[in-house]
Amino acid sequence: MDVLAAVAREPGQPFAIEQVELSPPAPDEVLVRIVGVGICHTDLSARDGRTPMPLPAVLGHEGAGVVEQVGAAVTNLAPGDHVVLTFGSCGQCRNCLAGRPSYCVEFGRRNVSGLRPDGSPTLRCGCGALHGGFFAQSSFASHALAKARNAVKIRKDVPLELMGPLGCGVQTGAGAVINVLKPGPADVLAVFGAGSVGLSAVMAGRIAGCARIVAVDISASRLALARELGADETLDGRDGDVAARLRELTGGRGIDHAVDTTGNPDVIEAAFAALAIPGALCLLGLTGEDRRASFGVNALMRGRRVLGSMEGDSDPQTFIPQLVDHWAAGRFPFDRMVSFHDFDTINDAVAAALDGRAVKAILRMGGENREGHDAGND
Repeated sequence: MDVLAAVAREPGQPFAIEQVELSPPAPDEVLVRIVGVGICHTDLSARDGRTPMPLPAVLGHEGAGVVEQVGAAVTNLAPGDHVVLTFGSCGQCRNCLAGRPSYCVEFGRRNVSGLRPDGSPTLRCGCGALHGGFFAQSSFASHALAKARNAVKIRKDVPLELMGPLGCGVQTGAGAVINVLKPGPADVLAVFGAGSVGLSAVMAGRIAGCARIVAVDISASRLALARELGADETLDGRDGDVAARLRELTGGRGIDHAVDTTGNPDVIEAAFAALAIPGALCLLGLTGEDRRASFGVNALMRGRRVLGSMEGDSDPQTFIPQLVDHWAAGRFPFDRMVSFHDFDTINDAVAAALDGRAVKAILRMGGENREGHDAGND
């Protein structure tokens, strides 16, 4: 079928809105009409040639929409279901069977190869090769194919166009707190970086019942938003020794848990230096392969831990519906960090995301594709 898509053709170049051909669903796939799709920095990294995803390609990996058609082998979804699309996984390896699909041994092949796992394409165009299946969806388009495994059915009484970021960035930040660090009610949590991932961690810290939550960033507007979303204190990362200031806030004890979303080695080292004994630091921010952070061996041996996490260590089929429920109950107001943009203004939305005007930009399809109601400010 012919669909409208935002195509990334050359590294660093703007997206081009084009008509492309989408294959019919394979037996284990579903066809989804996209209602809204978040813009994530991973999309921009792929567009700019900093990830293994081959170009030209249709990107997008925080899609939400309505199932229109299901493959012959799909039994858990039906036309009309509302779904959030998330990352792909095989469901059969040791990690998938243990409920840790973000560490699937086939993660690369299923998410950034540009093809289905069997090597077949999902997209074609008249001008030559076009790669799809980005994070098993390629949802910068009016329609997308997803595996039944990475299409998560959600309740129908929530605004569907808002829910796409739950599939990646939001579940990454929230899962780092709820699934990885698991803070207790007496614990202090510090979050470094108040973008959409960091703010999701702040809100999750409130759900977890942390005694105190501190957000660290260099943007006054984002620190103000962090306070609105649950941070008890905020620190400007450029203002003095951050580790010393965090120790001062905690009476010299240090913070029990830290989340870094920046990938900046200097920030990571400061977060580690601020940890209590014992304490744990969860790393979420991707960085260059040649960048290193250093920790003293003795400091680690005193009960401190440094952990990496992908996708918040979540099992999306259970965790995403939980986040939807938290939002519906008013406990997880991630809509407060969202701005909506029309799909055909994708390049303007990307510019807003890159210069900080948009914390989490969501592309909204045309009026005929809209579901639910608005849940943010344009």
